[in-house]
Amino acid sequence: MKGGPFMYNNTLAKLDSQAKQKHGLLDSSPLRYFLAAMLAGAYVGVGSIVLFSVGDPFYQVSSPFLSVVTGATFGLALALVLWAGSELFTGSHLIFTASSLSGTTTWKQTASIWSWSFVGNLVGALLLSYLVFLTGIFADSGTNHYMMSLAADKMNAPLQELLFRGILCNWIVCLAIWTSLRAEGDIAKLFLIFVLIFAFIASGFEHSVANMSILGMALFHGGNDLVTIGGFFYNLIPVTIGNVIGGALFVAGAYVAISQKKNESSPEQVDKKSG
Repeated sequence: MKGGPFMYNNTLAKLDSQAKQKHGLLDSSPLRYFLAAMLAGAYVGVGSIVLFSVGDPFYQVSSPFLSVVTGATFGLALALVLWAGSELFTGSHLIFTASSLSGTTTWKQTASIWSWSFVGNLVGALLLSYLVFLTGIFADSGTNHYMMSLAADKMNAPLQELLFRGILCNWIVCLAIWTSLRAEGDIAKLFLIFVLIFAFIASGFEHSVANMSILGMALFHGGNDLVTIGGFFYNLIPVTIGNVIGGALFVAGAYVAISQKKNESSPEQVDKKSG
């Protein structure tokens, strides 16, 4: 891949193209876009199911490998979102910030996409959480189950910590999307996704859409004094704000700032003109 001021332009062009398609879907049929957003919330929720299923045995014996095992499994969630096709709120921070900064979309359109995708992800995540409750696979989960412990930790962490965990989380998640766009071949793309998602899960960062299902499942399974509906929103608000900052500023904003538009003169062009 060539260096210089244009080295990221092809990737940014892919983001512009995706933004046009996604907003075109919302423009033509809000219901279809909402359904696609619901699917993303549910697909991330599948990752939460696996997280609890494989994580609880390690949690019960206080294994030091808990974060390694859970981190290694959650890449499934983003792989489903990207390969099956769906509309993920946190991924749109990268796509639509970049497209709005380039002028391909407007900030009003970006706000509309973010609103629809957030609500759709929430509905899909909570619907899946309720279906999981109906299956009974976590019926014996008491206050000592990994699901309840993780939810309690998330609902009772200091607000400023949740904010910064949200920033770092979506910085990493959007990097997973960004690098997969730059990689060639599905194996390379999947590897990058799994490695970067491992990084955010193992580090204990906060992802708003993942938390919709993680906290939702804990609430549907009865909750407790530390797992409450109030705690759901206490977590989700700062984490969501942090996710927006992480994806929009630290990935989209950074690479748009680094890149040079085609109509700008590069140093080589200036030299040629002056010569």
